[in-house]
Amino acid sequence: MRKSRFSEEQIIGILRKAEAGRAVKDLCRDHGVSQETFYRWRRKFGGMEVSDARRLKELDWRFGIFLRRSADFSRILGAPRGASARRA
Repeated sequence: MRKSRFSEEQIIGILRKAEAGRAVKDLCRDHGVSQETFYRWRRKFGGMEVSDARRLKELDWRFGIFLRRSADFSRILGAPRGASARRA
């Protein structure tokens, strides 16, 4: 996955400027992002504090690890007996 150019702090700062009354079009032009990106950020980070955004990022990361491990276990448990021996 591609790394974002903006940190959570920067994204939330941009969203707060919009909440304060600044035009979305001007904000997007100043920061070099599309309006679609802005509204995606607002949907994901709207109403959050910086600490909440960091916690969300950490939980997403941990959930990804959980999904990868559960997929590995299901492959191991779902394989017929002796299947790994035949591959070798």
